Amino acid sequence: MLFYTVMKPLVQVALRVFFRRIEVRHPERLRLPGPLLLAGNHPNTLMDPLLSAVHRREPIAFLAKSTFFKNPVSRAILESGNSIPIYRAQDVAPGSPPPTPAQQAARNEATFGRCYDYLGQGGTIMIFPEGTSVSERRLRPLKTGAARIALGAEARHDFKLGLHVVPVAVNYFDPARFRSDVLLNVAPPIAVAEFAALYAQSPEAAAEALTARIREALERRLVVSHDAADDALVLQIERTFGSHLNPDDDPDTLYDNFRLSQQLLLALSWFQEHHPEQLATVRQLLHDYREALHQHHLSDEAIDDERRGSVAGLLNLVLGVPVWLYGVVNNYLPYILPSMVARRATKDVEFVAPIMLVVGMITFPLAYALQAAAVQHWLHNGWLTAGYLLSLPLTGFYALGYYTQLAERLRRLRARRLFRQQPAVGQQLLAQRAAIVQALETARKAFMGKA
Repeated sequence: MLFYTVMKPLVQVALRVFFRRIEVRHPERLRLPGPLLLAGNHPNTLMDPLLSAVHRREPIAFLAKSTFFKNPVSRAILESGNSIPIYRAQDVAPGSPPPTPAQQAARNEATFGRCYDYLGQGGTIMIFPEGTSVSERRLRPLKTGAARIALGAEARHDFKLGLHVVPVAVNYFDPARFRSDVLLNVAPPIAVAEFAALYAQSPEAAAEALTARIREALERRLVVSHDAADDALVLQIERTFGSHLNPDDDPDTLYDNFRLSQQLLLALSWFQEHHPEQLATVRQLLHDYREALHQHHLSDEAIDDERRGSVAGLLNLVLGVPVWLYGVVNNYLPYILPSMVARRATKDVEFVAPIMLVVGMITFPLAYALQAAAVQHWLHNGWLTAGYLLSLPLTGFYALGYYTQLAERLRRLRARRLFRQQPAVGQQLLAQRAAIVQALETARKAFMGKA
């Protein structure tokens, strides 16, 4: 518990740095009084529980694979971090005999008993019913363990415990990228006592029914794709023409982007069934346009805004060079090391962000401490050292923003040069873009009027 108390503030800061925006829809549902069981989807391993934990004041207990408890160091961290081991048949070490059904049942009963005790004391437990973590925009079949724990805890108290299940749908907009966005879409609480009568008739049927309720709540609040190719097409449309399809997008909320993704996937399914030829046309138009942009090292924004660009923005780029250089020099090593370690450590997308987060929580404080110690050693001035230390994260964030603005400015300059030197090519790009916008607008009207 000490580890949870000490680390939570550090994790809060690390998550705020790692993600550009963290939006919680209906945060009050995460702050309901216990006992509470949070049931979430699991696309991004360690990130999923951390994002829920930092938005709830009371400690959360997590169910973790028993294999994590075999190492004495990780076991000490997990136990002090309020984790409960769960034993799965597939987690047996290579060469070891699998547990007998009786042994597996006894292990599960021990885990369930600890959960019952924790919930009975008014605690909060988070479970991921999918069982495994895969970075996909879909919801895999849910296991009934979460529902069985909830029902078992209530049954111990004659269904008067007041336990609620809160489904937590986590939507990542680019799960492995630093400074991306994430939306926690929290569902209304499900009162477990509602299933008391069904549980009395059949505990198995009650567990299935509660699991179905959890799945329905999660699916309504997730971007769910059923095909990798379709998901790739939707992502391309979102990132290339999202501003056109969502002109009323509120820059202060991610929910509009989430709704756009949901609607695009629904529309895609509808067109596959009713107008596959129109969908094939859009696919080809988009493919050709993106290939042309890539060939000329441009972006859709550069083409759309090729005559824009404020004087203030240009002045910021010119005058900001010294600050940018200062930020890069002082932050490059702790910034680049987490991504280097993540790339070497894993090829699985769902592990990249957690590794970067954990390594970054080490590299940045360590680098800042060493740099501040060196400055203090040379200057022997506490105020100057403090000012230098404060400048490190501020100029680091400035350098990130500066680089983004510089890249956008360079793409616009390339677009201007293309329109000036090869006007026919520029006009062709504009014509391709206009054809796609028209096709998408026609498709939108057809989909909206399908009823």
